Amino acid sequence: MRYVSLDLETTGGHADRHQIIELAAVVEDTRNVLPLAELPAFRRVVRHAEYVGTAGALALNAGLLAELARKDENPELCTPAELVPQLRAFLVQQNFRPDKHDCVVVTLAGKNIGPFDIPFLRHLAGWGTLVRNEPALLDPACFYLNWRKDTRLPTMSICKARAHFPDDSVAHQALADALDVVQLLRPFYERPFYKEVK
Repeated sequence: MRYVSLDLETTGGHADRHQIIELAAVVEDTRNVLPLAELPAFRRVVRHAEYVGTAGALALNAGLLAELARKDENPELCTPAELVPQLRAFLVQQNFRPDKHDCVVVTLAGKNIGPFDIPFLRHLAGWGTLVRNEPALLDPACFYLNWRKDTRLPTMSICKARAHFPDDSVAHQALADALDVVQLLRPFYERPFYKEVK
């Protein structure tokens, strides 16, 4: 199957008042696994007229805000209104075919994609009409859950530690985090869990 690992960086945690300032998407084909560096990737930084956010989120994304403040030419820069049309063009270029309503429908993967990213995506112009996600979502936390000991789903850092990544820190950079999700899911392509159910 093909899925899109998607990650956002935002100015805070509330989709109704905070803003997307970076979106990255990586296309993974489980039948044709490529080196991570060769995966088709999309990244945009999103310029708003003004930014509304929490101190913590703004501090975490200081480098990204500096990139948005620069006046030089940046091919990865877009406005909120341009974001979904540009993502759709990338997906079509990767041979995702629009449905009968001319909407590109994708399976999304990401850490906390359901509770965090999807509410932000729903606020974007064109989400649901130009691009929309399948209802079922892939979150690597389910694959790294210790059913006997954990009291909640593991964080990205815990997932990376349990997967024996050399560095279990989280980059908080959309493209790096989207690639980490692909890397976390890959060990399970060859041994689907359903085959282990007695």
